[in-house]
Amino acid sequence: MPSPLRRPAFRLFSAGRLVSLLGSSMAPVALAFAVLDASGDPSQLGIVLTVRMVPMLCFVLLGGAVADRFPRRTVLVAAHAGGAVSQGAVAVLLITHNYSLVLVGVLSAVNGVLDAFTSPALRGLVPELVEQDQLRKANSLLSSIRNATKIVGPALAGVLVATVGSGPTIAVDAVSYLLAAVLLGQVRVGTPVAARRAPVLSDVRQGLKEFLGIRWVWAVTLSSAVMNFAQTGVWQVLGPPLTGEKLWGFALSARGIGLLVMSALMYRLILRHLLRTGQLFSALGALPLVALGVGAGPVWVLVAAFAAGSGFSISGISWDTSLQEHVDRGVLSRLASIDDLLSFVAIPAGTLAAGPLADRFGARHVTLVAAIVYAAAAWISLLFKEVRDLPHGAGREPVPAAGR
Repeated sequence: MPSPLRRPAFRLFSAGRLVSLLGSSMAPVALAFAVLDASGDPSQLGIVLTVRMVPMLCFVLLGGAVADRFPRRTVLVAAHAGGAVSQGAVAVLLITHNYSLVLVGVLSAVNGVLDAFTSPALRGLVPELVEQDQLRKANSLLSSIRNATKIVGPALAGVLVATVGSGPTIAVDAVSYLLAAVLLGQVRVGTPVAARRAPVLSDVRQGLKEFLGIRWVWAVTLSSAVMNFAQTGVWQVLGPPLTGEKLWGFALSARGIGLLVMSALMYRLILRHLLRTGQLFSALGALPLVALGVGAGPVWVLVAAFAAGSGFSISGISWDTSLQEHVDRGVLSRLASIDDLLSFVAIPAGTLAAGPLADRFGARHVTLVAAIVYAAAAWISLLFKEVRDLPHGAGREPVPAAGR
């Protein structure tokens, strides 16, 4: 089977994602140091990060509807161009020493709105760039790019912040958005989704109806939301104090390596029931919580973190590929936006709950319970026959949208 990279459109798309993700992985490091250096107040950093998340939550369903209504390439070009302007404005404020919490907060909110339109369009565009039998390979390559930038980007940002400062590093992110917009603008796609004249909000309602009408989609989406609630907050909040700074850094690196290795392996693996396999292996994400909960030694924590990264990778690739293979393209971005919304809500909810629960019941007890909840949520979706038996491979017909 030929590589998706042999298709010029996918090469340009991949190059655009590489540039954009590299800049985006650098920005949080630079922004954190910029806000702390300028204000000396950690709470201001929390405000800046929060005001980006809230607009994303508010607009992501609208973003999915827009991506299903208009050419997804156009949506992505506009969103990346907007990101170049907003991040460029942040860079100017920092370079000229005119930091203002209000201005940076407003620009962060703008970025959150742009993110709400970007993610659903990205997931909906891939099936327009490659043949159906290449979707798994395409998603594996994109996952490898994303995971590699998560490893390289923060380290590169640390070097740049230390040498040239936070403002110029944010400017690099702005340039990456602009370059990505140029590359994405050159992508030539297949047959676009048919235009509709109904109000956009009716498209949102129709997307919710489609979501509820496909059992395997809502079963996996809801289980993933519970998994995110149970795992992410506990890992991020309780992981550092339970491991210590040195081991925590190594654990994050081990997880990143697991993500990258499995992304590469998924390019080669051929599985008859991809979604079933993804749900089975997603339970590996509970292992680091088990290791922390029982007070396992450093080696076991690192092994568990590597295994968790592998599980995250295979489940993510299997989920995106299954959606793209079996969901009508006319509603694909809307269903992806619902998935995004539930994930975005579950993660901060879990983060807020982890600390108080640890104070009440003890950190190690909470991590063990979270591990059980995570694994149960991963596997409970397999009770649905549609999840277990969903086929993978060429020749599978997407589920038609209602009313089509």
